[in-house]
Amino acid sequence: MSHPKNISAREAMEKLVKGNEQYLTSDFHSGDVSRAIRLNTFNHGQVPYAIIITCSDSRVVPEYIFSAGIGDLFVIRVAGNVIDKHQLGSIEYGAEHLGTPLVVVLGHTRCGAVGAAINDNPSGYVKSITDEIKQAIGMEKDDYRAGCLNVVNSVDVIKKSLGEEYIKKTGIQVIGAICNIDSGKVNFL
Repeated sequence: MSHPKNISAREAMEKLVKGNEQYLTSDFHSGDVSRAIRLNTFNHGQVPYAIIITCSDSRVVPEYIFSAGIGDLFVIRVAGNVIDKHQLGSIEYGAEHLGTPLVVVLGHTRCGAVGAAINDNPSGYVKSITDEIKQAIGMEKDDYRAGCLNVVNSVDVIKKSLGEEYIKKTGIQVIGAICNIDSGKVNFL
C-alpha cells in the first residue's frame, strides 16, 4: 500500500517522550489544532507518527498526554485497552495505509475495567471486557501490576496478529506503557 513518508519508530518514540515531558509541566494543551493544520490534513491526509490504543477513561487523553495535535496520533479507545478484531483492524489500517511506525498500548493507573476484573463479576457486555482482562492478569490483585499485565497481554496479541515477518519487514514497533493519572507521567514498559 502506498502511503506518505513517515518518521521511524525511534523518532516517534522520542516525540512521545518529549511530548509527555512537556505535558507534565504545562497548564494548557500545546498540540497544533490550528486552522492551518486542519486544512493541511484535509487536503493532504493524515500521517500520524503513533497508533495509541488506550482506555476509554475520560482522564486519559493521548493528544494531551503526548502534547500532540491534529494528525499526530491515530487513537483507538476501548475500556480496559483490550484488543479484539475491531482494534486489530484499526491497527492494521494505521500501519498499512497510513505508514504509522509505532504502536503503543497505553494503560493507566486506577483503571475501572482492571479494577472490575479484580474485584467484581460484571454482567452484560462489560463481562466480555473483564473476562479478557482476567485472562491477562491471572490471580494478580495489585491494581498497578494487573494494569501492566493487561498492557503486556495486549502488546502480545497485537504482535501475534501483525506477525513476526511483517514486523521485521516494516520495522514497526509495538510497545506498552502506563499513564499515572495523578501525575500524567507515562512509564514505557
